[in-house]
Order: sequence, then structure tokens, then C-alpha cells
Amino acid sequence: MGLRTPLSRARGLGSAKDGTHHWWIQRITAIALVPLSLWFVASMVGLAGADHAAVTAWLAHPAVAVLMVLLVAATLHHAQLGLQTMYEDYIHLHWLKIVADLTTKMASLALGVAAAFAVLKIALGG
Repeated sequence: MGLRTPLSRARGLGSAKDGTHHWWIQRITAIALVPLSLWFVASMVGLAGADHAAVTAWLAHPAVAVLMVLLVAATLHHAQLGLQTMYEDYIHLHWLKIVADLTTKMASLALGVAAAFAVLKIALGG
């Protein structure tokens, strides 16, 4: 053990290539969420007091439907990346880290598909 180099002791402890990509994607989703969130809040303020038919008609507009799907996708992906970072930092059991990360990714995917289906169903009049 005493004759091993620092590099040989570090092997297998993770890739030195994924961190930068992960960091950039998290920043890009954060930047995308700023205008999308402002648009959503402004839209909700404008729709305050509106009935179901008005909100459905609003969501049925193609640009609104696309922006809503983008908002949901960016939010879920950003949350998944943040939780992954938290798992890497605070969960020390390797198997538990993998289970938590996979569970988060599957839940994020399922929620994203369900949200996209709901938006498209309203947008397409189904």
C-alpha cells in the first residue's frame, strides 16, 4: 500500500471528465429557468380569477404549450442534477447513492412524460 502512487489510489473513485459537463448543464438549465419562470408567473398573474375554459384556451395556444413543456423539462432536469450533486456529496454508501440517483432519474422522467402528455392533451383538444 505504501508503494502506490497518488494516481493509482485515485483510480476508480470517479471520472474527472463528468464534473464540468454536469456543472455547465446545471448552469444552462438555471439560466433557462429565469425567463421561463418569469413568463409563467406573469401568465398566472394575468390569469388570476379566470375560469377553467380561459385557462384551457390559454394552454391550448401552441406557443404556450411549447413554453410550458420547456418549463417542466428544464425544472425537472435542473432538480435532478441538483439532487444528484447532493447524493454525491452526502451519501457515502455506493449502492445507496446509485439507488437514490436512479430513483430520482426515473421519477423525473415519469413526471416529465406525464406533464408533457397533460399539456399536449389540453393543447390538442383531447
